[in-house]
Amino acid sequence: MAASNFKPLADRVLVKPSDEKEQVKHGIIIPDSAKEKPQEGKVMALGTGKIDDNGRRIEFTVKVGDTVLISKYGGTEVQLNDEKYLILREDDILGVIGI
Repeated sequence: MAASNFKPLADRVLVKPSDEKEQVKHGIIIPDSAKEKPQEGKVMALGTGKIDDNGRRIEFTVKVGDTVLISKYGGTEVQLNDEKYLILREDDILGVIGI
C-alpha cells in the first residue's frame, strides 16, 4: 500500500522521516542500533481533524508537504510499500521548519 492510498484518522498525521545520515567519527562507523531516530520529516497525509467538546472540527496547523520537527519518541513506525513512515498525533509535532 502506498502512502497516497493511506488516510490517517482524527488528528493523526502521516510523516515520512528524513533519511538518516550515517555518522562517522574518527573512522568509526556507528551501527544502526546506536543511531538516534530522525526528528525531522515531511507531512505526507492528514487525518480528518480533532473534534472539540462542542463537536466542532479543529483544523490542522500543518499541511501536506510541510517539513516538520517531531517529538523524539512520538508516533508509531509503520511500513507502507517498503517505505518507513510515522503515524503520530499533531501534538507530537514540535514545529514546522522553513516557514
